[in-house]
Amino acid sequence: MLELIYPLAAVLLGFVVLVWSADRFIDGAAATANYAGLPPLLIGMVIVGFGTSAPEMVVSAMAAWDGNPELAVGNGLGSNIVNIALVLGLTALLVPLSVHSNIIKKELPILIGLGLLVGWFFYDGRLTRLESWCLLGGFFALIGWTIWVALNGKGDGIEDDIEQELAEKSMTLGMAIFWLLLGLLLLLASSRLLVWGSVEIAEFFAVPDLVIGLTIVALGTSLPELAASIVAARKGEHDIAIGNVVGSNMFNLLAVIGIAGVIHPVDALTAEVLTRDWLVMMALIVALLVMAYGFGRQGRITRVEGGILLVCYFAYNIWLGFSVWG
Repeated sequence: MLELIYPLAAVLLGFVVLVWSADRFIDGAAATANYAGLPPLLIGMVIVGFGTSAPEMVVSAMAAWDGNPELAVGNGLGSNIVNIALVLGLTALLVPLSVHSNIIKKELPILIGLGLLVGWFFYDGRLTRLESWCLLGGFFALIGWTIWVALNGKGDGIEDDIEQELAEKSMTLGMAIFWLLLGLLLLLASSRLLVWGSVEIAEFFAVPDLVIGLTIVALGTSLPELAASIVAARKGEHDIAIGNVVGSNMFNLLAVIGIAGVIHPVDALTAEVLTRDWLVMMALIVALLVMAYGFGRQGRITRVEGGILLVCYFAYNIWLGFSVWG
């Protein structure tokens, strides 16, 4: 067990620095964009949305570069499961969430469409470089659409929440650039440490890279979303709490999986990716859409629904455990 000391220390240190550096990177990027005169809604949807997915993107790129693309795929799918089941489940259990933003309601059907596209790509048990480039192309198209929506979304329920957040985190331009650069450097270093430690642990316990990506790595890279959503919900900024997760999930499907597949295509995806992990992710996305739209009532995630999401998260992880050791 002595050989596990360094990998475990690397994972723990990687998690701590990853969460801290992602927070500094987002604050620095948002403040810099604010000084550049960008609209608050654009900053919140694009700059902050991209920043909260930065840990997943960097970790997946590092994993694929090291020849572990299934860890990257697991990170992309697993982070989406964590975001909805754990992040929104725990947040709603603490503070029931109401959905007022029309932008979020427009994004959810797109998220379902992206999930179906990824499932189609996975259907033949591979993820080719061409398919990965298609996902990356979709990512840039999504960024363009998001910019258009942000510039034309005046008066949306999420705008006031974002303006309040920017006012609370004001800093000088010099400090903003400093935290932007330092946050990015530490993000890269901590991701490298996290991937190395995770792969070493996986090899020691003979756990597939995919499962490590779906569990340990997915949880660690989703910690920024968890912290951001709980803080936003406690301030009454419900649309930020939910929008943060929806935006991150779209980025995960397109950029996180796309970047990994471009760097290192996956020739043999295990069947469970489609029959277990993708299905769980899609079921959670559909459930989130139903809760957000309300269909006859105000769109919201109640404490009971938050509790159900949490139960789903733990049940899924038990299922993963049985699939490895059962």
